Amino acid sequence: MLTLDDYQAHIHLSEAVRSLRTEARALVPHLEGRTVWMVNSTARGGGVAEMMPRMITIFRELGVDVKWVVIGSDKPDFFTLTKRLHNLIHGSGDPGLGAAEREVYAAVSRENADALRPLVRPGDLLVVHDPQPLGSGAILRRELDVRAVFRCHIGLDGSTAQTRAAWEFLKLHADVYDHAVFTAPEYIPDFLAGRAGIIRPAIDPLGHKNRDLLVPRLVGILCNAGLVAEQHPVVPARYAEMATRLAPDGSFAPAHDNGGVGLLFRPIVTQISRWDRLKGFKPLLDGFIRLKERAGSAAAGSPHRRRLELVRLVLAGPDPAAVADDPEAQEVLQELTAAYTALPPALQADVALVSLPMAVRRENELIVNALQRCSSVVVQNSLQEGFGLTVTEAMWKRAPVLGSRACGIRQQIRDGVDGRLIQHPEAPGEIAARLDALLKDVAGRIQLGQNAQRRVNDEFLVFTQVRNWLATLADRVLHWGNSA
Repeated sequence: MLTLDDYQAHIHLSEAVRSLRTEARALVPHLEGRTVWMVNSTARGGGVAEMMPRMITIFRELGVDVKWVVIGSDKPDFFTLTKRLHNLIHGSGDPGLGAAEREVYAAVSRENADALRPLVRPGDLLVVHDPQPLGSGAILRRELDVRAVFRCHIGLDGSTAQTRAAWEFLKLHADVYDHAVFTAPEYIPDFLAGRAGIIRPAIDPLGHKNRDLLVPRLVGILCNAGLVAEQHPVVPARYAEMATRLAPDGSFAPAHDNGGVGLLFRPIVTQISRWDRLKGFKPLLDGFIRLKERAGSAAAGSPHRRRLELVRLVLAGPDPAAVADDPEAQEVLQELTAAYTALPPALQADVALVSLPMAVRRENELIVNALQRCSSVVVQNSLQEGFGLTVTEAMWKRAPVLGSRACGIRQQIRDGVDGRLIQHPEAPGEIAARLDALLKDVAGRIQLGQNAQRRVNDEFLVFTQVRNWLATLADRVLHWGNSA
């Protein structure tokens, strides 16, 4: 297990660790004798679950008693509802929410609150992440002598019928909280204005997903995951589960079958996300098809024409069955499967829909790390994005990133400085043009990648995130008697 001393030993991380330790000496004493409960809806899959382990480890090393609990339910309707709320907060879906939905939400919230009640003591602090456990936290805040912070990782930079419906549904519960934390000011609903703050998500620079990989290690990971066929023996054993690739018949087969994707050899454009309509997978696929059509108009014999002829697209996401709170995932993957199987064979060879195993977190994170490092361009074509840690991760690896102008991505990428932004993520022609320009400008890609890593180092590492959380939690304690 890595300690803060391990991070401080890295020269590019030492100043950030020193700053964290200095602030912690002043703030941690306010939290002594209290437990901070981190509550969310899934232990794996998605940015919240990925951030939690390292953040909690650092809290504990600094002397804060932090525990992580995951709510559950045997009612499929609950997670269907919370997925609807997720989409509505992003401005998408049917805004009709009525008594039936409130009844489901209230029942599951009560079940989970009752399960948590024996664990939580007077004086503790609850940090409740996103809408799924919001109701449970509100019940505990009303019935126990605790303080509660609502951490909302999603949002839309505007008001629509959908966002208003979602927040009207959640207001009864969110109003109970002492404080709220959002990723961007644009996401804060009016009724929480004045009692909400901003904390950016962050990455662990030495975690399995972000640590440097020497070439032999990179190749070994790709072989272990079944993404590249072994040309020579590699030392580590194969992973517990292998990555699979969509085959022309609609089934999933080993990703290295039929020559594999071409990782390590070809130009690769990659998007890694949950299977979610808001991630813009289908427009990206259509844009890539337009990009391939441009090869014929590039100068014959030119390096760029060769790039366009060889480039392949990787659309990768988690095994949908492993993401318990995302009932939409299987449906989205089926839609992409239909689009893929309709492509002509030549284009099917240049597109890889990859399902990533989730059984072993370490293996999954190393696979994502390796895929991003093999990519000529990493894309995040989200129609809406709360923040987008896949963007942060790729920027840290000095990968040139092409993102949409979704609010969360705009918090990270300054267009033309740290990456490039797409004005219209549902416009295949614009996506193709941006990809074409990035692939052609090799020196420009290198510069974007260097700038991107510097920005993450300054703004989006876990040390900054923990400092901000310590200040927020200490402030709740200092104002305990003034809380509603």
